[in-house]
Amino acid sequence: MKVLILPEVRQYFYELSYILYEKDYFGFIDSSEKYIEDLVTDIKTNLPTMQHKPAPKYFDRYGKGMYYAVFKKNKNTQWYVFFRIYRENRELIYQIRYIGNNHVIAQYL
Repeated sequence: MKVLILPEVRQYFYELSYILYEKDYFGFIDSSEKYIEDLVTDIKTNLPTMQHKPAPKYFDRYGKGMYYAVFKKNKNTQWYVFFRIYRENRELIYQIRYIGNNHVIAQYL
């Protein structure tokens, strides 16, 4: 099994660490970067074993036939990871195409 993250999602993670710091969710940029690093590690490590559901039609703009899984990082924030699953040379591939949190996309789920 392999977990691949699209370049635009990688860019979002990069920008997100600065956004979280600038909006005072973290007092230090290092803390914000660590939070994102831990989130990415959690996703790469656990996505293949997590329960997932078909993504609502709203998210077809990021790809058709997607699923999503929920990663709860604290009591206030859940991250929704949207992905496709396919096989390539007998290997199962999880391709992450979009990510959002409950503060932004919960109304679409």
